[in-house]
Amino acid sequence: MRITVIIPTYNEAENLPKLFSALFSLPLAELSLLIVDDNSPDGTGRIADELSSQYPHRITVLHRPTKLGLRTAYLEGFKIAIANGAEAVGQMDADFSHNPAKLVEMAAALEAADVVLGSRYVPGGSVDERWPIWRKWLSTFGNFYARSILNIGLRDITTGFRLWRRETVLGMPLGRIQANGYIFLVEMVYMAYALEYKFAQVPIHFADRRWGKSKMSFRIQLEAAVRVWQVKANFTDLRKRGKAARNSTS
Repeated sequence: MRITVIIPTYNEAENLPKLFSALFSLPLAELSLLIVDDNSPDGTGRIADELSSQYPHRITVLHRPTKLGLRTAYLEGFKIAIANGAEAVGQMDADFSHNPAKLVEMAAALEAADVVLGSRYVPGGSVDERWPIWRKWLSTFGNFYARSILNIGLRDITTGFRLWRRETVLGMPLGRIQANGYIFLVEMVYMAYALEYKFAQVPIHFADRRWGKSKMSFRIQLEAAVRVWQVKANFTDLRKRGKAARNSTS
């Protein structure tokens, strides 16, 4: 399976060489990477270009002029990956909070699913024991809150570690997504869930970043929780479309 993993970056110069080495050591012969760099001051984009010469045909680098947000990074990335023939498209962070080795298990799970989520909150999943209490509580509550409001039977809808089938990406009206922050992750899951795509959930350990500075904050997570209501209002018609499709095949 030709898998392209999209990795948005901003000041990840310390992480990229180690991450590329870890990913390309996996038993995934057709794995490629798409780096979307928002003009990182620490030279992340330059390092990505240098590394791409070491891994010919396996790394694409998209340079953007400034910080343009998670939504546009992924939406542009999806278009490029699909145009380049990816059969599956992944999402992951550059900071080793997502264990690269889990991609093997996620790729296997995708054989019987349309979307695979790397989940912290299914049996076997966990978060870094060094997280402060407020972050553990907010992450757990934020997921419970969003799942309850959106009526989604998935345990971790804010996870950034995901794998999508090509057909799933093409079947979703991604241009309707409005959020430019971490709520974007919730919107994508809700859209796929509303359209009744089949999910698989693979347990992961979410580690705190090894190098560099975290971009997550209390304000970001609180804003995401508040905007869940807007997500529900924006995509009501998709739930109806999914229901109609189910009824037509029953």
